Amino acid sequence: MILLGDENIVYETLSLISSSQDIISTQANSTLVFEYNIDLIKYCHDNALGFAVMVKDIKAVIYTSQFDVKYIFCNKGIVNSVQKIAENYMFDAKILVIIDNSDEIVWVAQNEIDGAVYSHVLTK
Repeated sequence: MILLGDENIVYETLSLISSSQDIISTQANSTLVFEYNIDLIKYCHDNALGFAVMVKDIKAVIYTSQFDVKYIFCNKGIVNSVQKIAENYMFDAKILVIIDNSDEIVWVAQNEIDGAVYSHVLTK
């Protein structure tokens, strides 16, 4: 299971962005994180940048999966459907559910989700 943002585990650097101009000020080799934006997804893909996308619906998941996305972040409301789709279509991306605290890790494991990302690392 992947856990990003847990205080007990060392995890990769995540850089929140909202446009391609924001990339200039990010830490080298960090994973870029942004809300679903097809133009930004294409930019990251075309420039071989590591990135993760926060999605709110299945259509965004399908489009996002067509590019070399590292992680797809979603909420508990859709994560079970997203994980099933990802397994059925053998996505390369890992599906991470957004959680608020470590008490939710057991739920993530019991629902066989690839991992979790803490909400506090997704805010600037």
